[in-house]
Amino acid sequence: MFDVNLPLAEALDAEPAREPRAYEALVAEIGEDGAGEVRGVFWSETRARLQSFRTLSPAQHHARIAREAHSLKSAAGTFGYLRLAALALRLEKTVQNLGEAEFRALLDLMDAAYAAAHAQEPQG
Repeated sequence: MFDVNLPLAEALDAEPAREPRAYEALVAEIGEDGAGEVRGVFWSETRARLQSFRTLSPAQHHARIAREAHSLKSAAGTFGYLRLAALALRLEKTVQNLGEAEFRALLDLMDAAYAAAHAQEPQG
């Protein structure tokens, strides 16, 4: 999995944007209807979470950001969105040491990973 000690670009290049079999595994486990419902919740909660990050300062809210990033990492991993999960892990592990510019740059990458993940969403 993602190594938070690697330079960010190198670490991201090591992670595919999506693990194609993750959603199929979820369908096998909980059924198509359940997986579809959970996936819908993932997209809406993730969009809200990414927007919420933009209202926070890492200096003042690092514990909250770390908790939210941890939740995002887990959810993205469930659906196989590995790049988004990797970025959330990076945020979770480094938020306490990030300056505002680094934090905002990481959020930009997370927004891009979210958009890429959504574009690769399986249909059905």
